[in-house]
Amino acid sequence: MKKRDRGIRFILILLLIASVAVSSGCLKDFEEQSNYGITDIEISADSVKSSYADLNVTAYIENRGGNRKGNTTLIFKVFSEQTGLLELTQETKVDTIGKDSIKAVSQSIRLPKEGSYRLVLTLYEEEQKKADSRITIRDLSGMPTDLQDVGIQINGMDFMVKNVTSGRVLIENDIYLKNEGTRTTNDYRVLVKAREIDARLVADKKWTSTGRIEPEATSIRAVSLTVPDGYNYVVEVSVWDGDTIVKTGEDYVQLNPQKVISKQQAVQTKTIQTSDFLIEESFEDTYPMDYGTPQEESPGFGSLMALISLLSALVMIRRGKHE
Repeated sequence: MKKRDRGIRFILILLLIASVAVSSGCLKDFEEQSNYGITDIEISADSVKSSYADLNVTAYIENRGGNRKGNTTLIFKVFSEQTGLLELTQETKVDTIGKDSIKAVSQSIRLPKEGSYRLVLTLYEEEQKKADSRITIRDLSGMPTDLQDVGIQINGMDFMVKNVTSGRVLIENDIYLKNEGTRTTNDYRVLVKAREIDARLVADKKWTSTGRIEPEATSIRAVSLTVPDGYNYVVEVSVWDGDTIVKTGEDYVQLNPQKVISKQQAVQTKTIQTSDFLIEESFEDTYPMDYGTPQEESPGFGSLMALISLLSALVMIRRGKHE
């Protein structure tokens, strides 16, 4: 009987040990693990150019579980919906996200305006994938191109006639440029054109520069243009940052005041002398060449004319004597 009791007791001890071992394993299994999720994605346009758009993508990441165990990275991948090819890959380190907290993570991406795209966001903790989400981007080509805000405003133009010669008028254009920004502007290039209203022909154009303009200050740039007299013109001003137009403005010069300038009002037909707008380029400016000293004229043709004149005079004298 005692042996039997000892055997039962031994079995109970073994069962107890096994129970403790299983319980410890279950405790490990129920330890809190980090549990991330991407709850929302927002996309906004930072700038839109003629061929591409700069987009700001913001992902909202939620930690529904325990504290972070390692380094966390959010990877942005853009695939073309037309070809399925990977167009862009960028990644951003994610700071610590506390338990039951949400953190916004932003990344700027540049995409061509043509085509549509599938944006895939994947969150990794160390080498382990924790969450992913995706969104489709379409109709970028329909977004209007914006002009860069460089702070410069074209506040007006004044025109003065400086000279009139052979049907051509030299007009000096004073362009008022104001810096309405909060910082000193860069030195931008400025193109000034005089365009005839009816035929839209450019009579003259010149380049100048804005110079650096302090905040709230106004700078005057004078540009002289030579145009045919008797026509009406729109003077177009465009400010360039590299190869991009960032500001435009226009004003009118009426050298033919009988004609009313109006975009809404119908006007009578007007004859345009196209030759008036022929711009003759100087050979010295376009093709600088050394022509040397002028050569003397060939004497052959001049001597022949002198001989004929002398003979004619002798004939006339002789005829006079006979009369």
